[in-house]
Amino acid sequence: MDIKDIEKYSSAYTLSDMEIFVFPELMYSLVLANIMSPILWKWRELESFRKLDGKGTYRRLMRLRQFIMDEFDFNLDLETWGLTDRNTELKRFARYMSPQQIAESNALFGYEGDKYYFDVDIRKHFGLDKYTSDIIPYWKTETIEAMDAFRLKPGYGRAAGECVSLAALYAAAAFIVAGVPLEDIYMILTPLHSQNFLDLQDGILTNNRRLVTKSMWFNGTEISDKAQRALRHERVTVVAHNSGYVHCLYKDATIDPRAYEHLRGRLAEYLSTELTLTVFASFLREASRYQKYFQICRDCHGQPQFIPAELLYHYEHGSPFKIGDTTHAKLLAEVSDEDFVRYELPGRIRCDRLCELLTLLTRQKVDVREAHGRETLHKFLEGTIPEADKFIEDLTKFVHIDPQLPDSDKDFAEVGVIRISVEQSRDEIVEYLRQIRPHNAVADLAFYAYRDMESCDWRPFVKGAIERSPVSLEKTKSMSVEEVYEWLSRMNDASIYDRNRLAQPDELANYGTGDGLEKAFLMANVLRHRNPELPLHLEVDNSRVLLRGVRGSVMGILPARRGRDALDTYKFVSAKSLRGQVDVDPEGRITLIALEQNVPLRQV
Repeated sequence: MDIKDIEKYSSAYTLSDMEIFVFPELMYSLVLANIMSPILWKWRELESFRKLDGKGTYRRLMRLRQFIMDEFDFNLDLETWGLTDRNTELKRFARYMSPQQIAESNALFGYEGDKYYFDVDIRKHFGLDKYTSDIIPYWKTETIEAMDAFRLKPGYGRAAGECVSLAALYAAAAFIVAGVPLEDIYMILTPLHSQNFLDLQDGILTNNRRLVTKSMWFNGTEISDKAQRALRHERVTVVAHNSGYVHCLYKDATIDPRAYEHLRGRLAEYLSTELTLTVFASFLREASRYQKYFQICRDCHGQPQFIPAELLYHYEHGSPFKIGDTTHAKLLAEVSDEDFVRYELPGRIRCDRLCELLTLLTRQKVDVREAHGRETLHKFLEGTIPEADKFIEDLTKFVHIDPQLPDSDKDFAEVGVIRISVEQSRDEIVEYLRQIRPHNAVADLAFYAYRDMESCDWRPFVKGAIERSPVSLEKTKSMSVEEVYEWLSRMNDASIYDRNRLAQPDELANYGTGDGLEKAFLMANVLRHRNPELPLHLEVDNSRVLLRGVRGSVMGILPARRGRDALDTYKFVSAKSLRGQVDVDPEGRITLIALEQNVPLRQV
């Protein structure tokens, strides 16, 4: 494994946003790791999902949405996975991309693509203004196990995750629980967000814990406005699919070009809509500053009555009924008679006449994005709306979004489609992924993200544990080394990962539980940062785990004074069945000896 590979493979354990941006294969590897996880397969056995057996994919997907809404919180505490600094990250990724390219991809490095984050002062918005300007958070993505373990973290009562974690969760759960084929799931990453496009019906976008249908996308509510922010304002940096990925900066792409063009077309359809009265009403709901130019009328015993648009929208706030859709009449019935007047309000456009115009435009297939459509609408609005051109521009942007997807002018290379079926069992899928590992990097990385220490090189895990685990360092900074060891000894012994899979040190620190071998890696992280000159030696022999470091010496040459200050040996008991030896020298070089069950370890 060369340096580039170990950097990439260690990133499969820590999964920061920058790591996924630099190594886009990691995004789909995490999805596959979640698909291999027993947790999601247990969801299928829950009564709420079992009673939907035989039902359609859309029905199951809506039930999945409600389950995630009930069981998961959206976590945007950027200190959850600790802090780093800009220079460290820029230096680390210098061989892959320039500081300018990184700045264009991440808000904490200077990205300003979304005016919202530019206006609010992103460091203050995220609570980072209490640190120096170079301090930034590890924006890390969690596995389903780490998301589920938030239930153990103080201050949380449910599972949780940030947007990329929730996108990876939704992609895997849509496949396992709702039966959505992998080829119909496209992951869309921007500098500040991550979503999935599900190629069902008119299209569905996942947005954190929610699902957004096309009709919901154009309903003009605050939730929809927030869901639109990424695709409306940001450049898409990565699209990931079961056939590969395409990256905004890299010339090489691995996604099937036909699948990518299919996504471009389907997403364009999803992000555009005809200008109907319902859509116009949604536009006024979002752009409330224009409501004062409109009035809504009703028939009362053959006589017209009128109400200011903004007053009727006020009634919407406490009602399940909406202006302009099939429940419009029911909303009008809720309005107090005193709020209607019997005369046409001056300086306002009647919505019944607007409806006639929109019906005409639809019948004649006139598009407001084209000159003729804009001219027709302008004539109708002028004289009532002072800045009619601005109004039409805002309306056009509402009914049509041009996503800033990576160019199609890439060098596409076929690396192998991940071909798993919703009809396969978990065991069949794991075995298939294991078979294609030798010639499919995404599948291989999936086992690292899955934490399968039986079949993976340990060095990337160790590298992530001792180089990118700041939470455990922060939590133990006031403890002596002896107190750290005692704290770990008292900690719950259960791992959040089953079988021979391991948590990183910061997962132990956050959730307060971990296997003895995982505790040893946390201890190694503490020793490494307190005494960088200290060589570390870890021995794992099934349940027996020993971590040793010699202070003031080179490995194997003991100082004159004995005892814990001279020869540090920390013993832990593991429920895992792993065996091996790991050495870390003062320069951070990691040496591994992986042993089979019948090869004896030397006695310590």
